[in-house]
Amino acid sequence: MSPTLTSPTIRRVQQQLRERTKRERARTNRCLFHEANRLKRLPLYLFTILDELKAQATARGVNVIDLGMGNPDLPPPAHVVAELTKQVKKAENHRYSRKGGDVETKLVETIAQWYHRKFRVPLDPGREVLPLIGSKEGISHLSLAFLNHDDIALVPNPTYPVHFNGVVMAGGILYNLPINPENHYLPDLHAIPRSVLRQSKMLFISYPHNPTTAVADLKFFKEVVRWARQHRIMVVHDFAYSDFTFDGFRAPSVLEVEGAKEVAVEFHTLSKSYSLPGLRLGFGVGNQDILASLAKTKSYIDFGIFRAVQWAAIQALAGPQDYVHQAVATYHRRRDTFLQGLKRIGWDVPMPKATFYVWAKIPLKFSALTSLEFATLLVQEAGVVVSPGSGFGEYGEGFVRFALVEPEPRLREAVRRIARVLQMAD
Repeated sequence: MSPTLTSPTIRRVQQQLRERTKRERARTNRCLFHEANRLKRLPLYLFTILDELKAQATARGVNVIDLGMGNPDLPPPAHVVAELTKQVKKAENHRYSRKGGDVETKLVETIAQWYHRKFRVPLDPGREVLPLIGSKEGISHLSLAFLNHDDIALVPNPTYPVHFNGVVMAGGILYNLPINPENHYLPDLHAIPRSVLRQSKMLFISYPHNPTTAVADLKFFKEVVRWARQHRIMVVHDFAYSDFTFDGFRAPSVLEVEGAKEVAVEFHTLSKSYSLPGLRLGFGVGNQDILASLAKTKSYIDFGIFRAVQWAAIQALAGPQDYVHQAVATYHRRRDTFLQGLKRIGWDVPMPKATFYVWAKIPLKFSALTSLEFATLLVQEAGVVVSPGSGFGEYGEGFVRFALVEPEPRLREAVRRIARVLQMAD
């Protein structure tokens, strides 16, 4: 039978989550110094709760399989690590980074060359390329650079949290664009009311898409650029998973569209393709005026990227790309292994064409649970950590996301453990 609110296990999970929320509210109320109101506008960061549950399971002796965070587990390219090791020993690399320096100039030139090789789009290294301390940092600060309190940012929902959190932190107005399987997780731009369009300044998109794994073709980007130019709205494309495509699909860049540079910027990162999430290096490319304002904003906040990290990034982008191809092949095998396993245990999930995630609708027999409750159930009863769909926005409710950041044997073990949980309701 289906689990109900009277099921002891389900009731225990729900009670724990209620108590956790009460503790957080009590902590906020007794604090002498109250947080800024904009922080109160932010949704609950569900991944903090999952970290706590993971720690509790580990303390009980459970060998937790963590498929929650998209944290690459593959070792980074050896030649990149060797370059970082060499450069970190040089005293001059420990000084502040400065625009126009030797490594700074070399890095923007290398990014432009990498981009042209990959997408056949020319970039002016000095004006149309901006290195970042990770793409997440750049995306967040872009909202800070452009949004006034009465400006609207159009954000598909569900999506990667920094797309909406950055808007809230900047004090802008967030307008959700629901995306779902019926519309192939693509936003319907023509359904936006005129009154909203008049106040809109930015549109966030991201394909291949985190968390839903959806993809978009060049035809979609052409329509986005045409629409954005018509309404004078900035297009912000988060392109973190450009390399992670399968079954013959190629992910296009929005800047491949004629006229895109008039309205668009695109963000990339070394975290995924080169398994370097700790290195914290990404970059924005595209419209030079948008990037200039982002650079101006950052100049008041940070002192640039550690120079040794920049030298290492040059090696990653300019060196042999065999590593990237091998990494994508590894995630391809993991995708097949995991999805085939889920299907065998009765959880039929669509095969993603891109990213290293799996976006799965909660099984019908557990439909009485929220995505956070179901994720809590999995970590407590199976020792498997997943991300609740609601962590990516309200329209992600009813789904969970798996990150395929464990080797195939561990993914098979995760499937076996999940099978035991699914049998709870039989």
